[in-house]
Amino acid sequence: MPDFRILGLRTTNPVIVGSGLLTDQTSNIRKLLARGAGAVITKTIHPSPPQGLDERIVRLPVGMLNSTTYSKRPVGYWLKMLRACAEEGLPVIANVHADTPAELGALAHEVEATGCPALELGISCINEEAGADEDADRVYAYTVETRRRVAIPFSVKLAVGEGLAGRVHAAVEAGADAITLSDTIPGAAVSPRTGELELDGVFGYSGPGIKPLVLAAIWGLRKRGFDLPIMGSGGVASGRDVVDYLQAGADVVQVYTALHTDMYATLDAIVTGAEHILADTGVRVSS
Repeated sequence: MPDFRILGLRTTNPVIVGSGLLTDQTSNIRKLLARGAGAVITKTIHPSPPQGLDERIVRLPVGMLNSTTYSKRPVGYWLKMLRACAEEGLPVIANVHADTPAELGALAHEVEATGCPALELGISCINEEAGADEDADRVYAYTVETRRRVAIPFSVKLAVGEGLAGRVHAAVEAGADAITLSDTIPGAAVSPRTGELELDGVFGYSGPGIKPLVLAAIWGLRKRGFDLPIMGSGGVASGRDVVDYLQAGADVVQVYTALHTDMYATLDAIVTGAEHILADTGVRVSS
């Protein structure tokens, strides 16, 4: 299998563990790398995460709803952890966000100082109490301030949906080195027990249901000449899913929701499956 490259990192395979509850612990991050992940992205580091929110997940027949937001661990915890990983040369990408562009720039600067090799801007979370109105101006403001404060490469994580082309353009114009598609999208489920919405509202949906949407978005961007690296994310549960993303135009592929079941065994099966398909079929990919 060829080496894969993203954000200045050279990985031995294209499978990247995405940001979430499973990457909120140093032990999990290290074990995921040891079990074959090409890289791991931390849960979103935030200088002042919302307090008192009811953060839960609901498993659906296809995929998962979650009401989680950002890591509750203090920034100091993450800076120490990232510094140790950088000293060991571990491919750990820090996902970061803050309440304002200036605060995000300052946080990104602190993270860069640890030696962390790359960032992902987690600016698209829909689970904040007030919600995140992800328009192009907002994307530009957060991205340009981060670019002003750091030299290391970073990806901007966006959600598929209305106005995507404008948001991608804003990220690129502001200095992003890559984009990640897709963050969770708004979803809801009705409880058969109460007749009310699960989690009491609309929250982030992830899983196999969004894969066709993300594949279409990536393919469309490539057809229109978009040439920055793309991290594909959404509904990856097998090696075949990974290769589908690579063939649609992604450079590497994030997996997350599927890992909520038998985390390490599932990761191993996905990595191994992708390796076998790529080796057996000679599939040509962009990396």
